[in-house]
Amino acid sequence: MGGDAAVKARTVFGLLRLGAAAVCLVALIHRLAWGLASNTIASQNFFAYLTNQSNIAFVVLLSIAGVIAMRTARDPRWLTVALALVLTWTITAGLVFAILVWQAGIRGIRIDVPWSDQVLHFWLPAVTVAAWALAPGHRSVPWRVIPVTLAYPVIWGVATMIRGPLIGWYPYYFLDPRQVSGPMEFLASSAIALGTFAAVATLLVLISRMPLPRRQRTEGEDASDAAPPEQATVGERVAQT
Repeated sequence: MGGDAAVKARTVFGLLRLGAAAVCLVALIHRLAWGLASNTIASQNFFAYLTNQSNIAFVVLLSIAGVIAMRTARDPRWLTVALALVLTWTITAGLVFAILVWQAGIRGIRIDVPWSDQVLHFWLPAVTVAAWALAPGHRSVPWRVIPVTLAYPVIWGVATMIRGPLIGWYPYYFLDPRQVSGPMEFLASSAIALGTFAAVATLLVLISRMPLPRRQRTEGEDASDAAPPEQATVGERVAQT
């Protein structure tokens, strides 16, 4: 019975992953079409946004994760690590976007937020955090993921700063030298952004390591690898019941 319940849980979760990937894809397509209709340089640079890049990766990875969930009892370690990375990027992008919208409101600047932006920046990140905590067959994430998480935003930032002067456009105002007071504000904003990425990654790692009773994962990857044969045999019998 326990084995059947675990299989059903994984199947349902796999379908939910595929559903979330489909919703994210629809939202991306709508956001692209909505932006192109405005005929602005920002819309023409749709794929230059970190949010859109990370959500494209989210669609691809979650589609793969959904299929794996319906075929195997456990997520492979590489998938868990990849999900931690992508979720860190999408969640942080949502937080940054929320701050930008809030600051714009204070300054009386209008920012249109279509439903697709709300889905990409707010709803999907919130749902994926819940899924991260409750996912059946999930594995714990190693701490070394946290510094690795910073590699992509750093590379993206360097590429953006090289490309920005060439086209006269930056995806976020705090990267634009024309809209900040000077190097110190730029460095401070960049440090806060990287610190947010690190904080979100740390939170995801901590959640993955919480000893939740309903989480169908090993009680520690190193511990399971070092378990004596007797314990491994018991574990196998339990998994097959």
